[in-house]
Amino acid sequence: MNGRENAVQTTGPRRELYQHFALLARALGHQHRLELLELLAQGERSVEALAGAAGITLANTSQHLQQLRRVGLVALRKDGLYVFYRLADEDVIGLLRSLRRVGKRQIQTVSDVVTRYFHDRDSLEPVSRTELMTRSREGRVTILDVRPVEEYRAGHIPGATNVPPDKLAQELTRLPGNQAIVAYCRGEYCVFAYEAVSLLRKEGFTAFRLEEGFPEWKAAGLPVETAES
Repeated sequence: MNGRENAVQTTGPRRELYQHFALLARALGHQHRLELLELLAQGERSVEALAGAAGITLANTSQHLQQLRRVGLVALRKDGLYVFYRLADEDVIGLLRSLRRVGKRQIQTVSDVVTRYFHDRDSLEPVSRTELMTRSREGRVTILDVRPVEEYRAGHIPGATNVPPDKLAQELTRLPGNQAIVAYCRGEYCVFAYEAVSLLRKEGFTAFRLEEGFPEWKAAGLPVETAES
């Protein structure tokens, strides 16, 4: 390969594309930004609400969101003095899902954490989206959304009852004891669903968790309700 051919390889469109992909990967390279994307996968939120949910300062939240916006992962709208963010595209959910799967398969410490904190707490197989839809149509299941109420209002699986995790112990009498309960929350590794299933089983309920969470359900094009619908 002569010098001219080498220059073409290092400055051509393929290399330019890789530079842009690298910027995208760099934007994902912070735990707070990944957590903010997971929160936005539940629905649109203000910067203030995101800061509170993530437990980080308002200034840091704003900076992280700006970096995510620069690479097109999130979009914003303004309403008076408030700024609201949302995922720019449902494909972002698939990107996060792929990141989790590759990490679990290829990074031993990730696999160890998943086994220790999740698999060991869930001795029974989770319920798939297809199975949940079938049981729901037949009236054989109670669907339990254990996310915070604002996330439930923004969007939830049709027919789901919302009981936030800190209220579940006080709301057990609302739940039927004669059919299975399937709990779901923010995603595959959201601890709310695991904790809900554990509590329900201790209290004698037949309980399972949904295999993934609401963002994956929505991204799959399955029906969604809001608090107003």
